[in-house]
Amino acid sequence: MSVTPEQQAEIEAPRSETTPTLRAVSPGMEAHLYTAYPVLDHGFVRVVDYMGDDAAICQAARVSYGRGTKSVQNDEGLIRYLMRHWHSTPFEMCEIKLHVKLPVFVARQWIRHRTANVNEYSARYSILDREFYIPERDALAAQSVVNNQGRGAALSGEEADRVLRYLRDDAMRAYDHYEEMISDTTADGEDQQGLARELARMNLPANIYTQWYWKVDLHNLLHFLRLRADAHAQYEIRVYADEICKVVADWVPFAYRAFEDYRMGGATLSSTALDCVRRMLKGEEVTQETSGMSKGEWREFMGVLG
Repeated sequence: MSVTPEQQAEIEAPRSETTPTLRAVSPGMEAHLYTAYPVLDHGFVRVVDYMGDDAAICQAARVSYGRGTKSVQNDEGLIRYLMRHWHSTPFEMCEIKLHVKLPVFVARQWIRHRTANVNEYSARYSILDREFYIPERDALAAQSVVNNQGRGAALSGEEADRVLRYLRDDAMRAYDHYEEMISDTTADGEDQQGLARELARMNLPANIYTQWYWKVDLHNLLHFLRLRADAHAQYEIRVYADEICKVVADWVPFAYRAFEDYRMGGATLSSTALDCVRRMLKGEEVTQETSGMSKGEWREFMGVLG
């Protein structure tokens, strides 16, 4: 279960306490506020707050106040221009704050994106819950034989059973010892000092769940999504990015459509690759040997061309 009934009630409570506002709002994003979207077996992502919308991006780009006389079509065209030409500042005028519950090993990847503000649940002050990420059987994969940081075929049979058993048993055993170490009584009921929480947490596995508030501007969020919603990203972080993509699509629909077109669905070519395209269009047969590219770059280039 990603969210307990008590947590769900706490999340939904603010919905009954609405207040009028003079600030610009995004109707699409308003529908996402105070809603937790399940991810993995115990995780979730939810919008806590946001600022700005498509109009804010355009307003910043025009360095003006108000909507003026620009049409909706022109707004979308301007946003596509900004995205196409790699402008960043107008997109930084929009911000989002997310509450995310995720496994620690996913958090360690996520935190590599350093252009955000983060406040994480403290295991120095609080006791972590007995919640661990245990993959679905079809998510258990062997190491890729062609990529040192990728997955290969799914494990099967007794090996898959054994791996799942190890993951569950090791996580539970580590948490049992964690509880025992921080307790002020032993299993036999005798008094003991109890190890400090900040030390006891070192014994917990990387698949235990943590939580944080993560605030980021739209420009840096789209960079995060370009990398983490990509098919090559690790599954366990990609599913979070996929949920965030759905939110962003409703929040800033013009910006997200441009992002899908120019970033997720587009490709960047080197001058050498572009020269090869021109030669091909003229009818020349271009090979890796005559392209001026390495084997790896040629393989990627041909993958783009399909």
